[in-house]
Amino acid sequence: MLLWLTEYLQQYYSGFRVFQYLTFRAILAILTSLVISFIIWPFMLKLLVKFNLNQTIRARGPERHYDKSGTPTMGGGLLLIGVFSSTLLWSKLSNIHIWLVLLVTIAYGIIGFVDDYLKIKKSSSNGLPARYKFLSQSLVAVIVGIYIYNLPQYQNHLYLLLPYIKHTTIDLGPLFIVLTYLVIVGSSNAVNLTDGLDGLAIMPAVLVIGALGIFAYVSGNVSFSSYLALPYLNGVGELLIFCTAFIGAGLGFLWFNTYPAQVFMGDIGALSIGAAMGMVAVLVRQELVLFIMGGLFVVETISVVLQVASFKITGRRIFKMAPVHHHFELKGWPEPKIIVRFWIVSVILVLIGLASIKVR
Repeated sequence: MLLWLTEYLQQYYSGFRVFQYLTFRAILAILTSLVISFIIWPFMLKLLVKFNLNQTIRARGPERHYDKSGTPTMGGGLLLIGVFSSTLLWSKLSNIHIWLVLLVTIAYGIIGFVDDYLKIKKSSSNGLPARYKFLSQSLVAVIVGIYIYNLPQYQNHLYLLLPYIKHTTIDLGPLFIVLTYLVIVGSSNAVNLTDGLDGLAIMPAVLVIGALGIFAYVSGNVSFSSYLALPYLNGVGELLIFCTAFIGAGLGFLWFNTYPAQVFMGDIGALSIGAAMGMVAVLVRQELVLFIMGGLFVVETISVVLQVASFKITGRRIFKMAPVHHHFELKGWPEPKIIVRFWIVSVILVLIGLASIKVR
């Protein structure tokens, strides 16, 4: 919206042309979403407390979490306000990629909102039944996958790009829709499973989406993509604005979500953040790189799968509790230590993923 205004003002002062530079708007997107977050968060926290929108701690969780009962939740909705506001202000609204990622993010946010609302209404850790949650997630992902599959600019890019290997791809054809489904739904639920400690999920999400923004910028630039042997995708560079808007909003949320948390993101945040991450990865054709950079989310998910499978097959548990961050809690690690060490792991994984831009 502000981009349109600056385009109009160029006829009166040439200095407004600087707003046409993607990197400049990306910086503005970070600052805008960060400022919006700091302005609205104190006010909205009071409203969350006033209306008793508090988290219910599951009875089978670690005992130390019982003290967190009553902490305001659904903070992810406020995070999304910062992301959407900044993206709409500084991105080119004629860009299809921007609208795709925004629509998927809000669709998953609505699913998360329903889940959070039911938990609060029932004063229970059980919200939307799993089958309905999974069905709604799947429906959105399949529709989006079919739509992208039929976009003209993706007709020559329906393949799986193998990182670290130059000019080696796997032609997917209609399986592209299946891959899109798996990435969006899997990423959404992986972030949801990871969101169990104060600030644990948001910082790795900020790192991963920020890195995906770099891939978007490179893939949307003819010169850079050609030099780095990455697929050139016309218009995908505009996703950098969404990614940087998320960085600002995510850091603003972390200010209040850091240990000890004043607010939790809830499913409205976790599901939408994971879906946004998966959607950007699909649009920039970096699904496997997402698997690497989001390795923390992957490990958390696998720990749950292994725990359930082991208990059903052998009657024994592999971990003291799953997801794996609870295992370390029960081993006696202080919560801040677990969080920071997991963040460090995420930084390393994101750097390994970014290396695939050049190591090919």
